[in-house]
Amino acid sequence: MLLLLLGIIVLHVAVLVLLFVSTIVSHWLKGNGYSTDLWQNCSTSSSGNIQHCFSSSANEWLQSVQATMILSVIFSVLSLFLFFCQLFTLTKGGRFYITGVFQILAGLCVMSAAAIYTVRHTEWHVNSDYSYGFSYILAWVAFPLALLSGVVYVILRKRE
Repeated sequence: MLLLLLGIIVLHVAVLVLLFVSTIVSHWLKGNGYSTDLWQNCSTSSSGNIQHCFSSSANEWLQSVQATMILSVIFSVLSLFLFFCQLFTLTKGGRFYITGVFQILAGLCVMSAAAIYTVRHTEWHVNSDYSYGFSYILAWVAFPLALLSGVVYVILRKRE
């Protein structure tokens, strides 16, 4: 039972790390000495040093991506906190429904953010010089892991 709890916690922390990195790091879109994330656009020199960074545009779709990524981090942190609270207060045989629901919400939020970013960011649709950055890919990896973690929490029963 202890190994199962440890595995669940490791999976949850891995999802949290993926969500934090994909929200913060500036590599959602890259190409032609240019990289962008949810917060700023940066141009880089040929040696890889960042030269100029400026704030991202105030498009409504970008603000919705920012909001849903922040919500996914908040839901996942809240889910981990609730898991530890329920671990000590839940009666024997009880299920971790609240924890699972918040983790599933985190997964749905990150999926929504990545899907909106995919549809609305048109640079790579027109020009093949642009490509997905690793933060964008990490967001898509965090989506199924968060859903898996949420389902495991819903199925999990508390034992002694």
